[in-house]
Amino acid sequence: MKLETKIYQKESNVHIGKLLKESLKDIYNSRFLSKQLAVRDIKAQYRQSYLGIMWAFITPLTTAFVWVFLNLTGTIKLTDTGIPYPVYAFSGTLLWSILKEAIDSPMTSTIAAKGILSKINFPKEALLVSGIYKLLFNSFVKILLLFIFLWVFKVSFHTSLLLFPFAFIGTIVFGTTIGILITPIGMLYNDVKKVINLGLGFLMYATPVVYMVPKNGLMKTIMELNPLTPIIATTRDLIVGQTPIYTTYFIIVLVACIPLLLLGLVFYRVSIPVLVERMSA
Repeated sequence: MKLETKIYQKESNVHIGKLLKESLKDIYNSRFLSKQLAVRDIKAQYRQSYLGIMWAFITPLTTAFVWVFLNLTGTIKLTDTGIPYPVYAFSGTLLWSILKEAIDSPMTSTIAAKGILSKINFPKEALLVSGIYKLLFNSFVKILLLFIFLWVFKVSFHTSLLLFPFAFIGTIVFGTTIGILITPIGMLYNDVKKVINLGLGFLMYATPVVYMVPKNGLMKTIMELNPLTPIIATTRDLIVGQTPIYTTYFIIVLVACIPLLLLGLVFYRVSIPVLVERMSA
């Protein structure tokens, strides 16, 4: 009798496509929970604050004021921006604060929920969506103030403003993609959040936030290679009615974000339960 030997291989139950589909499904199914979490956090954020919602734009406003003061007093000499410099500086710092909040949001929302992650079984993606809801709320207040700024300094509204929502969404997508990718690592090591904030502090000066890209020199090369440059510059150009000069780079960055965002969702879905189990052990 001839014996046949069969070798059985254990098939992996983890398929990226399946994980992504489940993640997107949970994002949709948990939309009500996400909204409730966001409302709770927004109320808690301003409940014991005397200035309340004003804190949403105090930081970018004070940063812009410092640069406007330095420019007016001649302490620093900046290239002509084509629009009133206070508008340029405030719009730049405001958009930067939105981008920074988008990067911080996934990690902040997830870390803040450490207490319930190990006790209650719910779609973890709800934390990401609730963070985006809070980000949109804060951003709406900031953008409303920016429009008032434009009116005060008599910067006319142009048809390019119709494209601003698309650039704004692109800014949110870019920041959220980075945030989701670094969140699992940030939950393991508290230093990650501090390093990110420190790095963004340096990157701000390599991005046309409060001054334009130089016409020549090493800084010009650095700023033009910086992927944050088309995000900030294009969005601001559409707001103030200037012709965007980094449109192609802006599109390339956003297209590159799509697969990274999907990969980030899979990474988040796989890693968060493991990290929660490790923290509760």
